[in-house]
Parts: sequence; structure tokens; C-alpha cells
Amino acid sequence: MRSKGRKESLSDSRDLDGSYDQLTGNPPGHAKKALKQRFLKLLSCCHQPKTIPSISENSVEDEFELSTVCHRPEGLDQLQEQSKFTRKELQVLYRGFKNECPSGIVNEESFKQIYSQFFPQGDSSTYATFLFNAFDTDHDGSVSFEDFVAGLSIILRGTIDDRLNWAFNLYDLNKDGCITKEEMLDIMKSIYDMMGKYTYPAMREEAPQEHVENFFQKMDRNKDGVVTIEEFIESCQKDENIMSSMKLFDNVI
Repeated sequence: MRSKGRKESLSDSRDLDGSYDQLTGNPPGHAKKALKQRFLKLLSCCHQPKTIPSISENSVEDEFELSTVCHRPEGLDQLQEQSKFTRKELQVLYRGFKNECPSGIVNEESFKQIYSQFFPQGDSSTYATFLFNAFDTDHDGSVSFEDFVAGLSIILRGTIDDRLNWAFNLYDLNKDGCITKEEMLDIMKSIYDMMGKYTYPAMREEAPQEHVENFFQKMDRNKDGVVTIEEFIESCQKDENIMSSMKLFDNVI
């Protein structure tokens, strides 16, 4: 007989991934599957998962899951309090995350491999590293489901200032509180590498440097060669195109 702690742990996992209905004990219906499929197509870190069977408390699969998952996420209620996602949205996210990362965490190499599937025409490895570091807020070399939810909650449901702060942190590669031309050039080159050489119209080699110069001309208000968080947010808020792009994520789910 399993211990009470193991049963509760398994129950939390089943609750989180939505593999059964709490009222009926049955697998989720077609509506939830449709929502999962539509949402996961929009997220780079979770490509369309295979069908995940519902978990039976007395099945061999339960034991396999308990033995292979080395990091069990926080409870659903706690994650819901800490993020701006609903209970059902968290279940959709967890099922996709667990399918890609059965161990419960993803390291940098795995993250790059997952991300590369969405840019087969180019090299997304450098940009994926930058993105991984933005999600890995505690800098422990791994991204847990909690890290993943925290980042997505800001990107998809945060205020404009929240999203701009997250973007600034992505561009501030050494996390010293300002963006240099060198950092911005590394970001731009990684984006061009990710898009590949066979785009139409063809990308010019000098384009990344031109983007950096335009960026600093607009953002570096005091012309000291670096862009601070204050300069970044103020400039972005005055740019209609940037503000419009910030709202594109509002209705993703």
C-alpha cells in the first residue's frame, strides 16, 4: 500500500495536468483537448503533444511517473495564486510541459533542442540560450514548470510595464541593469540567424548593425552609450508600433 504522502503527491499531479475530472473522475472532454491543441501551437516551448492517457491510481503508469519525475511542481492552487492563469489554463500548460520535460525540469540543451523545431530553416541556438536565461530567473541552469509559468504569466497576462521589464531583462544579457550596443547586436544577430538565410526578401549582412543603431538613436535619450530600464520603458511607451505588439498576446488563451 502506498503511503499517504505519495497518494497526495500523485493526486496533485493529476489535478495539475487535468488527466481526470475532479467531479466525475473521467478523462477531460473534447473541449479541453481543443483548447490545449490551439494554445500549444502558439507557444514555442511546447509543440503539439501526443495524447496522454488518464492516470489510474492503481496502474503501473503511476509508479513509472513517480519514479521518473524528479521535480514535482507546486500545487495548482499555489500556482494559480502566483500567476494570472486560471486553473484550466495551468492544466493545459502542465500537460504540454510534462510531455516535453518528463523529469519536471528542462536544461539549456534540451530547451534549445525544443526551440529549434520551430526554426528549421535557421540556427536558433543562440537566441534560445538568451530566452532560456530570461526564464531561468534563479540562474540554477534549469527551467522548472514554476519558472515557465512565471515567465508566461508576464508575457501573456502582465501589464505593459511588466512585459517591458521582462523584455529589457531578455536584452540585458549580463544583467547589469543596462543594455549596451554589443548586447543588442548579439540579440539582433541571433534573431537573424534564427530566421535563416533563405528569407524573402533576403536579409542584408549589415541589417543587424543598422537595427542596433536605430534602436539606440530612439532609446538612448542622454546619449551615454547605454540604455537604462527607464529609457527603455519611456521610449517603448511612446512608440505606437511597440505598444500594439505588446497587446498581441492579450487574447492568446
